[in-house]
Amino acid sequence: MQVPIFHVDAFTERPFAGNPAAVCVLPTPSDDHWMQQVAQEINLAETAFLYRQADGFNLRWFTPTVEVDLCGHATLASAHVLWEAGHLQPNEQARFYTRSGLLTADRKGQWIELDFPVTPEEPATASPDLARALGVTPKYIGRNRFDYLVEVDCEETLRNLKPEFTLLSTLPTRGVIVTSLPSSPEYDFVSRFFAPRSGIDEDPVTGSSHCCLGPFWEKRLGKNEFVAYQASPRGGVVRVRVSGSRVYLGGQAVTVLRGDLVLPLEGKR
Repeated sequence: MQVPIFHVDAFTERPFAGNPAAVCVLPTPSDDHWMQQVAQEINLAETAFLYRQADGFNLRWFTPTVEVDLCGHATLASAHVLWEAGHLQPNEQARFYTRSGLLTADRKGQWIELDFPVTPEEPATASPDLARALGVTPKYIGRNRFDYLVEVDCEETLRNLKPEFTLLSTLPTRGVIVTSLPSSPEYDFVSRFFAPRSGIDEDPVTGSSHCCLGPFWEKRLGKNEFVAYQASPRGGVVRVRVSGSRVYLGGQAVTVLRGDLVLPLEGKR
């Protein structure tokens, strides 16, 4: 049986920018090992696998090396595919059942808004290897259940980071979020995200990191709505709105490739 697969650039309005994700729409659940092999073969930051259930879709995310608990850009890409391929009507909400609970997506004109849980950080004392791996003196270090969050003094410092990824991969977290105030009034804050421990040296645009960045900057800037820029080489814009225990992430997406997996669906259950 052939399985449709889509290559989508998320958190961008144009191809070859933002964060690429693969989206596999499965007819039924499939084997974990098979999904991990597909993600390794596709070799993007995340490959999303989804199948329909009673009132929505089951959704799982895999990097080339591990399954992850929360991924924003591949959720955005999945919602985009469901509407574009006719699995959902334009006015229908996309509902995803995931390791992080129920996540939803709604169309807002040319944008898609994701409803995600906040993942706030707390001040943390980190190993000296963190600063050494980043090559900077942090202004602040925090940690949530996934990542370290490091604030640096300015956008120039953030953009000039050249981490030692081998050393960074020894830290006991999914990844490291680095953030600062912007040098331009166009954005409220900027960030980068490094996750070599998860098989991704630098993620181009990370939705899940903004579940931490939103509440972090809400406390510092005294507002709850932001336009954020992730300053990776590809770059991407994320609209962020914090509301209690939820954070709403807005982004655009574009399909750049459609195809079919011709491998058998091993280990169906």
